Amino acid sequence: MKLPAILDQIYAAFMERADQGRLILLHPDSRFRTPFVARLTKSSDYQVFYYALGPDDVDLPAMLNGMTHDLIGQNPLFGRHLHLLSAEDWQDNARLVAAATRDVAELSDQPFLLILDEFDRSHGADDIQWFVEHLVKHLPDRCKIVINSRILPRLSWVPMVARRDAIIFKDDQVVRDNFYDFAGGRHTLEVYALGPGFVLFNDMSVDIWEGHLPRLLFFFALDRPVITRSEICHAFWPELDIDQAVNVFHVTKRRLHKALEMDVLVHDDGYYRINPDLDVDYDVMHFVGKLIDGRNARSTQEVRLEAWEAAADLYRGPFLHGHTDPWITQRRNDFRAGYLEALDALAKRKLELNLPEHALVLYKRGLAADFAREDFHREVMQIYQALGRRSEAVAQFRQLEQLAASEGRQIEAGTRALYNQILAKS
Repeated sequence: MKLPAILDQIYAAFMERADQGRLILLHPDSRFRTPFVARLTKSSDYQVFYYALGPDDVDLPAMLNGMTHDLIGQNPLFGRHLHLLSAEDWQDNARLVAAATRDVAELSDQPFLLILDEFDRSHGADDIQWFVEHLVKHLPDRCKIVINSRILPRLSWVPMVARRDAIIFKDDQVVRDNFYDFAGGRHTLEVYALGPGFVLFNDMSVDIWEGHLPRLLFFFALDRPVITRSEICHAFWPELDIDQAVNVFHVTKRRLHKALEMDVLVHDDGYYRINPDLDVDYDVMHFVGKLIDGRNARSTQEVRLEAWEAAADLYRGPFLHGHTDPWITQRRNDFRAGYLEALDALAKRKLELNLPEHALVLYKRGLAADFAREDFHREVMQIYQALGRRSEAVAQFRQLEQLAASEGRQIEAGTRALYNQILAKS
């Protein structure tokens, strides 16, 4: 097959799956990364904006200045929100993200791609990695950021895929397993994080960690392809000065290595990663892989339903249940979002098959995981109404109303309208 036909095939796969995330990575191992970027710039389905990172993009302010300089030629208004920031604001990453998000969102009111080429130039910049991950959470669905990089960017890809923010392409295939190349080592490590969290090393349970920090450091290392010491210190000991945090980190790392009687984290060129001698079998990876399979519109309905069922079964509980560290809470929300997506897909199929009681059980499972999901409350109320159980539908709304009042928020208009409709038919 000639190159133009290959690129058209990759583009067709891209178009089929691009709705599954606002951040799209062209995997470093893709054979046609560079020509496919050229193909994307000629897209008739998207307006395309392009920025190639340069050697001076060593931190977030430098990259945003470079983007503003280049993109202003593609959209004369780009950067106006960044230009309004004061010198003090430019030292505040949260304000930079807010302004840059507005600028990117306003590139076009039509579906568009923002291609970030040569992204590996930012590999050493923690703030740029942080910026991209936070940017995609706040962009409108019409915007897709495409990253082309020679190495896997230091982002938390698996949680982003779980919450439907990202997707990874290797040519015309979506990457659905071994996202960080943690498999193939000599020692078997079974890891279960969906629930309280436990680890089996060569079929033996690891029970002695000398405190919770070594254990959590291990789970944190599984979150990204590689991590920096500064990322670890910021996540675990933000209240300490850097020298104190580094000392505590090294003590924690030694205890982690002692727990598994080997160097779990290896240091290479300034980064830490899971030792390649470990063959990691991680339930989170399997869970996210099943979510990807369930989202695949190319598959038959039967295959997709099996994938959704497998994902729901793999979710044995909240991520690292019992811990409240900020990074754990965020990941817990990410994986819970994927779990609720699976339950919703299964419940909708049960309703199509005229099995409302089965759908009700699934939506109740979802509300047990996140009682604030108003769309699930509406589904439950509608099922109760269809079954002639209006008093239970009213009680469902009352429970939601109590929660909303305790949180100081308003119930959505659609939910209240459904409630009033149910009352009118009582």
